Formats: sequence, C-alpha cells, structure tokens
Amino acid sequence: MSDDVVNIEVDGKPVEARPGQMVIEVTDTIGAYVPRFCYHEKLSVAANCRMCLVDIEGAPKPIPACAQPVSEGMKVFTKSPRAIAAQKATMEFLLINHPLDCPICDQGGECELQDLAMGYGRDVSRYNDGKRVVKDKNIGPLVSTDMTRCIHCTRCVRFGEEIQGKPQLGTTLRGENVEISTYVEQNIDHELSANIIDLCPVGALNNKPYRYSARAWEMVQRATVAPHDCVGSNIYAHVLRGTIKRVVPRNNESINESWISDRDRFSYEAVYSPDRLANPRIKESGQWRDLDWEEALETCARNFRDAHALGMLVSPSATVEEGYLARRLAEHLGTANLDHRIERRDFSDQANDPAFPWLGCSIEDLEKQDAIFVIGSNLREEAPILAHRVRKAALKGARISFASAVEHEYFFDIDNYLSGEGLVDLLTGDGVAPVIDSLEQAESALVLLGNIAGRSKDFATIRSLAAGIAEKTGASLGTLSPGANSAGLSLVGVLPGEGAHAGNMLDESLDAVMLLNIEPDADLHACEDAVAKLGKQNFVVVMTPFVSDALLEAADMLLPIGTFAETSGTYVNVEGTWQSFGGVANPVGEARPAWKVLRVLGNLVGADGFDYVTSEDVLQECREQFGDIEAEAPAFADVTSAKALTQSEADDIDTPIYSVDGLVRRAHALQLTPAARRVAGEGEG
Repeated sequence: MSDDVVNIEVDGKPVEARPGQMVIEVTDTIGAYVPRFCYHEKLSVAANCRMCLVDIEGAPKPIPACAQPVSEGMKVFTKSPRAIAAQKATMEFLLINHPLDCPICDQGGECELQDLAMGYGRDVSRYNDGKRVVKDKNIGPLVSTDMTRCIHCTRCVRFGEEIQGKPQLGTTLRGENVEISTYVEQNIDHELSANIIDLCPVGALNNKPYRYSARAWEMVQRATVAPHDCVGSNIYAHVLRGTIKRVVPRNNESINESWISDRDRFSYEAVYSPDRLANPRIKESGQWRDLDWEEALETCARNFRDAHALGMLVSPSATVEEGYLARRLAEHLGTANLDHRIERRDFSDQANDPAFPWLGCSIEDLEKQDAIFVIGSNLREEAPILAHRVRKAALKGARISFASAVEHEYFFDIDNYLSGEGLVDLLTGDGVAPVIDSLEQAESALVLLGNIAGRSKDFATIRSLAAGIAEKTGASLGTLSPGANSAGLSLVGVLPGEGAHAGNMLDESLDAVMLLNIEPDADLHACEDAVAKLGKQNFVVVMTPFVSDALLEAADMLLPIGTFAETSGTYVNVEGTWQSFGGVANPVGEARPAWKVLRVLGNLVGADGFDYVTSEDVLQECREQFGDIEAEAPAFADVTSAKALTQSEADDIDTPIYSVDGLVRRAHALQLTPAARRVAGEGEG
C-alpha cells in the first residue's frame, strides 16, 4: 500500500483516495452524490445538519460523510436502505419547523432544501405541533433575513470566521431554539459579506435589493466580468427580459474562487440609475438640447477634423477594444495627447513604466508567498479578492507587512505595520529593516505597490525605493492598478508617448478634448481643478453612461454609452489574463457601446481600417499585435541618491471602496452600507 493512496470502495466500486480525505470529498470526485446542507468545500467541517449520513460497513449506525476520514479497506454505501432511511429521517426533522412559504420565497426554484425534500421528504409530516417562529434580523441594506427558514447549517457563521476573518454572525440558545444573528442586531460590515447569500442553502438569507422582483426560472444567466478593480472577478448576471435583476459569483479558482465582493455584486443597480444619460446632448449658448446620433457624431467628427490641438483621456475601466480604437483615432488625427492614467499625479518617472504592469505573480500564487510587503494600499478596499488571498497566505504562515500613512484594519496577524508618516519616510526609515529581513528570509517574496502609492505626488521616488527593496531581497515587484483594465490599456498603448499626459494635458487650451467614461470631479485626480480647466477648452465631448452637474458644467457635448452590462469587450487583469465578455442587458435609452461610437467616429474622420463589424474583430487585431507581450519586472532608476521627500498624510488619496467609479457611486444599496455612511459622515446607520 502506498503511503499517499488509500483504497476504499464506494457503492461496490474500488476508489483511490488521499489519506485524511473525507468520505464526501471522495464521493463527489467520482460523482456519487451524497445530499448535504452544512458541508461546503471552502469551509470547515461542522457536521450540523446530518443530511450526509452514509452507511459504512462495520459501523453501528450511519456516519456523516463530511466528518468521516477514509481508511484503508473502508466500504461506503451511499444508497443502501440504511443510508436512505437515515437521510429521510434527517429531512423529516429539518422540515418540522420549516415554514410552507415556498411560493413567496426568493430561494424558490434554486433552494437546496426544496430540491432534496422532493427526494427525501414525506408527503405528510408526522409531527403536528405548532411550528416555531423566529423574528427576522436587520443586518443591513444588502442581505434580507427570514430566520424562521434557517436550518442551522452555520455556513454563514463559518464564512465570517474563516473567509472574512471578521466574525459577524453567531449562534445563541440551544437545540431547536438556536438563532443566528449579529451582535445586538448590528449591520454586517465587510467587503465580502454578501457571499452568505450564496452560501445559505435555504431562503433564510437573501439578496435584499433583488427581493420579490423575479423568480429563478424566469431569468436567463449570462456570464460577464466585474468592472471595478484589477482582478476581473467572474460573475453571472441574472437577466429578466433584458433587465439585470441580480449578480452572483461565477466560479473561477484561479481568479476569484467562488467569491465576489459586495461592490461587484450590487453595482448593477447603477445601470438603472436616474442619472443615466438617455440621449446625445449638446450645449448651445449655455443651454442643453437633445439631438440624434447622426447629428451628434457629425458635429463631433467635424470638431475633431478641424482641431489642431486635440486631447483624449480614457477611463482605466475602458475595455481593450475601446482603448485600442481611441489610440488609433488619436493617431489618425495626429495627436499624441492620449492617456488612461487619470489617477496618477507624478509622471516624472513615466519613461520607466513597464510595458505591462502586473501583480508580480499570478493571483492564485499570491496565497503561496512566504512574505509580502504591501506599500501604499488600502488592500481590502482596492481589491477585496486580493486581500482575501493575502489573508490566506498569512494563515499559512506567510509574513505580511504594510507601509501606509494611515493604518488600515486587517483580520490576520501582521508582521510589521509601518504607519504614521509619509511613504518615502517610511521606506527610508529604520522601521523598514525588519521588513527587509523578512523578505530576504523568504523563499518566495513579493513587494506590492498599491493605488494610494500610485496617486502620491512622490510616486516616482516611492516606486524606485520599492524596486530597490525588491532587488535587494530577491522579491518580485508588483503593482495594483486602478480600474478594471489599466494593465490592458497600457498593453495596447493608451499612453501619451511624446504628447501630454493626464496631469498636464488640460493646462493649455485645446481645440477639442474627448473624455471616455470619466467624471472629472470624481475621477480625474491627475489634474487639479479639472472641471475649471475643461471649461476653458474650445470643445469638450464626453462619452458617458451618466450625467452629472460637473459634466453639465465642463462638457459641450454628451454622448450616452453603455455600461459594462450593455456592451461587449475585454479586460486584461493584473496577472495578464485576457477576459472577454458580451453584453448581458438591453441598453438604456439611446446608449450605444463605446467601441461602436469610436468606430463610427473613425469612419467619419476618414481613418483607414475602421471597418470592424464586431468587437471580436477589434480584439483579434489587438491579440495579433499585443497578445505575445508578457508581464515583466519593471526596471527603475538607481535610487541610492534619491532624495527622501517628506510626504504628509494629506497627500495620500484613498478612494473609498464605494466611490471608485460612476457605477459604484450610484448603486443605492452600496451607499447605505456602514462603510459608505462612515465616509459620508452619517455614522453606521
């Protein structure tokens, strides 16, 4: 017998298993389904529900498959009369107090209890006592509760303890009186908290904004990619007659596993915001009027053709296709004033930017690092899924260190936390020595620059110091980029070259300026007084899904474009994975995909080769030109004589998690969360 193989039988079939594997893991591997409620592959074993009882030869009674490790020669029977009888008895107990409200339950049609009751339940209960009723809990604006339906599987409790690292739900009382709740009915407050909706096997925890709006069997499930951070979490949109009703995770073990952030789950609400721009609009003599697309595009093209000085600024969440077409349009119009780095404020070292900024390792390998040093990042808010991976690394024994002016809260042991000063001072002070020591001792180490560092006026110095630390310790150097596609836009060349960058593009009067999905007052950190400077330009056209007071003040023309849900495109995430998606919802008003608007503008200004029929045509051209470029470790200037500039705390721009882009800012439920209310100065709510 090999030490790494255990031979067992499952329903008479020989099976090889790993030592220590639970029976349920083995049965899942071979497709021998065992019913379960409390078991989940990402959570610890609880063995609460007893639904997974199986018959094991020699055992005096049925054994829960989730809690029984395999042993040599074990014979397991999942469909024996004794196993089936035990499973049916468990189901009968679970249904004693369960309400008969399937017709109004949001979980109806996709409820694990409902499904298993069809196979293991009785037509009539033998218990005639009154059913217990449990008061519903108010746990915030994202998750609704119907706690009478709860079967005490404790998946939600274990998720908080084991995945979040922040226990927010717990059990009180005993026996059939057990209740699950927050402490004194506080709101759940974590960037991953709404994953408990997916974990709940019954209708006890549901999506509050979605509540009573559709039934599972009415909707179509369509795959797409989350548009808010550099991870590119895989998601499904559930769509009813062209309207998104909810968003759920799409499993991808190498990127987001089976989790998504609350930001990715609920931002779809903004697709139907009252701020949506329904028609093209133009400002004439200080007054706005609607116009049709033909007139709008002709007017825009004429201003572009006549412009001697033209500038284009592109959102870091624009797709690869949109960025590539914007670049080609700029080239035809003879301008190098093109940039997507709208959050950056220090461009002094831009010549040393890598062709493809990346994480420094794969997303999956992040949790395999022995030491990580995160510089200038509020990691939980910038990229919640990456923060989750870093936490997993810490739980495995990795030494995690941070450097930021303000200390942020993490739910794992931190080796060194450098704070209270500017980043330059922290990286050149005595406190960094233990961090360097931990990196040198590690077999696999990573230095990671965050978005707060990227927005610093001392970014060039900070980046060079970080590169020096990485070189000295043998660590990889990675970068967190803002938006969903900064890495992809850098890859396809949405950069100024010899032209003006985002920080100085608007300093001089231009004949025409184009903004692609940018709200200047909230997004354009690179340019101080952006709204005022835009007001001095001769012609400003903004392609945007939304209208705002700042846009009405700064722009001369507004062109309605679709959100991520209404267009097709591709994001390249921070590990270099190209992820394409299609439109999942009907467009709002007269909104058009941005790539189509750019394609038509290219036709109208006489650009060659703008004969694309689909976004896939654009993508194919991009892959042919840039698909072979690999992630690279950036090379930076020697910093041995770098001046240690003093950086004040006020210089750090930390964009709150629910303020990162126009979609999130207009997602009603997200703006009611404790995190958003704290930023707004409204307390916990």
